[in-house]
Amino acid sequence: MIDLPWPTLVAIGLIVTFGYTVYGITGFGASIVAVPLLAHFLPLRFAVPMMLVFDLVTGAWLGIKNRGHLDRSELLRLLPFLLVGMVAGATLLAKAPDRWLMILLGGFVLGYASLNLLRKSTLTPISTRWAIPAGAIGGVFTALYGTGGPVYTMYLARRLPDKSVLRATIGILILIAAMARLVLFSASGFYSQPGLLPLGFALVPCALAGFLTGSHLHMRLPAQRVAQGIWILLVVGGASLLWRGATS
Repeated sequence: MIDLPWPTLVAIGLIVTFGYTVYGITGFGASIVAVPLLAHFLPLRFAVPMMLVFDLVTGAWLGIKNRGHLDRSELLRLLPFLLVGMVAGATLLAKAPDRWLMILLGGFVLGYASLNLLRKSTLTPISTRWAIPAGAIGGVFTALYGTGGPVYTMYLARRLPDKSVLRATIGILILIAAMARLVLFSASGFYSQPGLLPLGFALVPCALAGFLTGSHLHMRLPAQRVAQGIWILLVVGGASLLWRGATS
């Protein structure tokens, strides 16, 4: 196990639980909530591969449970561009300085959260051509931080009006992306970091507890209020990462 003080380990466990509670409610969002907070306690090159352990467990659960609602045409439309973006993102994660990785993550999270706080609730349909940038950009941020889910969601939410189909398609896409990331991260040596896998496996119950809690709350909470609370939290988290990256 990585040598961290108990208060830090407790904080990390609570962050993981909270991130996967969001994932259980929305079908995405664990990493974009958890990684900016984990970055205050762990290096990004440690936190991102660790989160992948939880993505594989919860993604398999959600994907298998909801596979009957999957929209295969949209999935296949996004996948090629997603994989290209992931190769580029994994290369950046391995080679870019930590400071710039933190600044990029902070800017992405802050921008995405602010956009969602300001946008209108009505979504208009868009062309399938948007699958190209959505897949490629989502792939880059999936490999870099595990935060590509919101990019796919912005595209799919304007293509799939049925919430069950949307949630199932995002879940399967995240699972496939997680398996591809596992190959890329293993080849890049991220899982050889001391203590990463032991800590990841030890925190799996936290991820499962959050996921089950979120799934229970999925149909019981007002979605708009929950989303607004998440975006506000992300604005604060993104701004704090920008500040930390700029002053490090």
